[in-house]
Amino acid sequence: MRSFDEIFAISADRHGGADALEAKLSPPKSSAALAAIPDDRWLAQMTRSVFQAGFNWKVVDAMWPGFEAAFKGFDIGTCALMDDEWFDKLVTDTSIVRYPAKIMSVRDNAAFLSSLARTHGSGAKALAEWPSEDFAGLLAMLKKDGNRLGGSTGQYFLRFMERDSYILSRDVVGRLEAEGVIDKAPTSKKAMNAVQEAFNTWMDQSGRSLTEISRVLAMSTG
Repeated sequence: MRSFDEIFAISADRHGGADALEAKLSPPKSSAALAAIPDDRWLAQMTRSVFQAGFNWKVVDAMWPGFEAAFKGFDIGTCALMDDEWFDKLVTDTSIVRYPAKIMSVRDNAAFLSSLARTHGSGAKALAEWPSEDFAGLLAMLKKDGNRLGGSTGQYFLRFMERDSYILSRDVVGRLEAEGVIDKAPTSKKAMNAVQEAFNTWMDQSGRSLTEISRVLAMSTG
């Protein structure tokens, strides 16, 4: 496996030099800044990511004001208590994407965030303070305890919240394969652990965040 500096050099060569590459990198938000974000905004982004999965993102973006109104600003307590009458109205509401299973995920993910809040003070605090050195564990927890938050959906959700994260895009997977970390897109716990170990090594070598390392890996092949 190459060192981070070697991979950075490959990316820099492909993108106009080290300064040009640095200009394309941005650090994630701090844990304190993330923890200060209200839980309703975390639920909103969860929902946005869930509805965008396998769908035209621009359509969801254009309809987003309708989502905010239909789900009452994504208030956690309100959404967690979604009843059959409200659900029935939502599945016929033309201001949102009418996808029953994804609509129901809003209720389930509100309950999920409420559960985190009971243990950690807020859902935001739980997600913000999860150590980057176990990001694979955070993804596994989202898949297990959240609704429709597995795979790339959970990864993009956290990235859009600006939490320290990696996204296992085709380009990132390509670099991980080239470095002998994995031999195909990771789906098993063993493969995800191998990915995490590689990122931890590169973090130790560079002092950079998962977010920055992920971007450098992506730009080394894409």
